Amino acid sequence: MNTIEESRRRFLKGCAAASAIGAVGPGLFFSGSAHAANGHDTVVSVFLRGGMDGLNVVIPVAGEDRVHYEQARPDLAIAASGTYGALPLTLATGSATGFGLHPAASGLRDLWNDGLLAIVQCCGLLTSVTRSHFDAQLSIDLGTPGQQGIGSGWLARALATQPGIGGTPPLPGLAVNSRQPANFNGSTSALTMSSPGDFELNAGAWSWQRARDNSPAGLVGVNDVLESMWSPGATGLEQHGARAERALRVIAQQPYGALPADWPTTAFARQLWTVAQSIQMNLGLRYATVDLGGWDTHEGQGTAGSGYHYFQNKIQELSQALSAFNRTLAASGHLSRVTTVVQSEFGRRVRENANRGTDHGYGNPMLVMGGTVNGRRLYGNWLGLDPQVLSPYYGDVPVTTDHRRVLSEILIRRMRNPNLGAVFPGYGGYTPLGLMKGTDLAPVGMAVAAAPAAVAAPVAGSRPRPASPRPPRPASPRPATPPPSSRPSPSQPRQEPPRGWSGRLQREVMRLQGRLERWLREVMP
Repeated sequence: MNTIEESRRRFLKGCAAASAIGAVGPGLFFSGSAHAANGHDTVVSVFLRGGMDGLNVVIPVAGEDRVHYEQARPDLAIAASGTYGALPLTLATGSATGFGLHPAASGLRDLWNDGLLAIVQCCGLLTSVTRSHFDAQLSIDLGTPGQQGIGSGWLARALATQPGIGGTPPLPGLAVNSRQPANFNGSTSALTMSSPGDFELNAGAWSWQRARDNSPAGLVGVNDVLESMWSPGATGLEQHGARAERALRVIAQQPYGALPADWPTTAFARQLWTVAQSIQMNLGLRYATVDLGGWDTHEGQGTAGSGYHYFQNKIQELSQALSAFNRTLAASGHLSRVTTVVQSEFGRRVRENANRGTDHGYGNPMLVMGGTVNGRRLYGNWLGLDPQVLSPYYGDVPVTTDHRRVLSEILIRRMRNPNLGAVFPGYGGYTPLGLMKGTDLAPVGMAVAAAPAAVAAPVAGSRPRPASPRPPRPASPRPATPPPSSRPSPSQPRQEPPRGWSGRLQREVMRLQGRLERWLREVMP
């Protein structure tokens, strides 16, 4: 009996085949056959879908923030020390930072100690606030917070404006995914594939697809004649079909191998292994993206220790795969030209909920790693966890650094792409944080606006104040306050609803609104 999963796989592969033959699948549209020299940088974007709890990844371990952290998370707090305690983050001088990593993140800790990892605190959507996964992810994927009708993703625009791409590199952009992510929307140069082994046409009878060793003499398979079908390529259909066929042929010719024995065996690790091989094969790869989901921890989040802890397992999955990825690139001599960025759509609430989980929050750390990072340092403006400081932000960790500022520095200093106005329309006032090695270029086409000043993360106990205007308050279910003209004054009693069924309905609505307001006063800071 066919399982649902087997049927789903056949369906997806059938759709891929139809897209290639019909030339309508943008994930298949990349051109060129000559390998490009790997004398360029590559950016790998890792998106943690679901809202990672950054406070249990980069953990305050000392000072006032530790006290506030433990008070807000009596069941979820990670110990400051011990067998399952936070892994201390120290500077190159040995000085304490007041923070540590989740104990399951030993791979990330090793990258930090080797100077290959930098952490930018309090990052996210500075100009557009939402607690919706869909809105926040789309805003970050498109690179245009508050504007979701642009039609192209930030990686697609970065690739389209990337200087120095000569000739026709076989693989300038890559998404290791079952579908094209929104950050590559609009690109006909980026390839999307879940794995190299599955990137093939297998629709129709198996024996007719292509000639094999045991095929009858003289058999020419359907897939074998695709190239001649699209020649000479005069029409748009023929040109797109030729690109699709070329994509299939290029991937089929590459010596993609099995997962190394020293790598973890998770699906995420296999995705990163595909990216690592694509970089090592000198296919001209400039931008790649990989997703890791499962971070929406509203209940049963867990902490750290023996036995089952959901969040601990997710951190271990992330840390081990990133460690293997960077280790492999270092061994092959490619790490000096690869920058990996890890981010999520938003963080979680500072205070745990009644289900031993955390709800949608706001600010979150971004992880930047690679051989060109000014690592073993904390960046960004950390305001601390004092409830009085967080009160204007509804008790959330605020966003003090626009995530586009981090990405812009990577584009300019590493990719030598100054076209920030095209990559991030509407973003203005960029200044570097200093987290990347390299020289600066003057941004091109960028809007004029003030940017937050770079503030190094404090040691325990210090409390810097924001150098930029207060970010907007996150959306909440609090009812809108009526304008003064319509608000009843103490001397003006509230107008009673009319009699009859409409009056009863209005009184019920008013009663429910009163209950909601009382509940909000109890649960909101």
